[in-house]
Amino acid sequence: MPYYVYILECENKALYTGITTDLKRRFAEHKAGQGGRYTRANPPVKICYSEKRPNRSKATKREIEIKKLSRMKKLELIKSR
Repeated sequence: MPYYVYILECENKALYTGITTDLKRRFAEHKAGQGGRYTRANPPVKICYSEKRPNRSKATKREIEIKKLSRMKKLELIKSR
């Protein structure tokens, strides 16, 4: 089952990174306050970036890589798509 690594822009302009099997459903969950703790306090505005991975393991590894990036590098990644 494919997974997606995604970056959300929150109301406070922060970038939130996560993984899911269904981008639309997960974004709706974040918007409804049912996502991660961070997005309950800082609601998301839009999905800025996503990439498909073949399984959970590869998606998690990529999520960790992205989370380690500086904000500037994340913005460059978003722009590259």
